[in-house]
Amino acid sequence: MLAQFFVGLVAVEHVYILILEMFLWTTPRARKAFGTSVEQAEVTKPLAANQGLYNGFLAAGLVWGLVHPNAVTGGEIEIFFLVCVLVAAVYGGFSAKRSILLVQGLPALIALALVLWL
Repeated sequence: MLAQFFVGLVAVEHVYILILEMFLWTTPRARKAFGTSVEQAEVTKPLAANQGLYNGFLAAGLVWGLVHPNAVTGGEIEIFFLVCVLVAAVYGGFSAKRSILLVQGLPALIALALVLWL
């Protein structure tokens, strides 16, 4: 149950990121979260929407793993998508903003460890 909770938490986090990037990119909340100005947000809106879509795919994959009728296959799907989240977090942490390592990478790492361990 604990592993599934953390996988679900990572999925919800990526749905939230999808919403920020696809629909709220130019709002003060999203600009503060991503450190962009009004001008930067307007210019990068199509790019952010594309990023949001990818975050949605990560969330969808994690949910797929959670609801898969075969627990073993579901766990393998969760592992794949958690590794994808970790790779994206490491890349983003070193190329864009260090806090991505903590905000996205740490929950994914905890979830992955629990899925592998339990």
